[in-house]
Amino acid sequence: MSCKKFSFNNIANVISIASGVSLAGIIGVGSYVYLNKDAIIQDVKDAAIESVMGGMGGGALGGSALPIGAPDLASPQTQPQASAPVPSAGLGVPTF
Repeated sequence: MSCKKFSFNNIANVISIASGVSLAGIIGVGSYVYLNKDAIIQDVKDAAIESVMGGMGGGALGGSALPIGAPDLASPQTQPQASAPVPSAGLGVPTF
């Protein structure tokens, strides 16, 4: 059985190549982000606005207009509204 010996030079070359590839990747990704930062920021803003606005359609942001008026308030209530709370001693503190 033969055992191949690794020299320090071979190990240093492998580490050097791995380091160079990693550095090239970091520089490439950093350059891409720097050159496209405005588009990336706009995409994030659009996604945030879309998640907040949801089904409202966007309104003044270029989407469909919001409905005018409040037809749900004009129709009679199908369920009674909750009554206002009655003032009481609350938390065991007497009121004077």
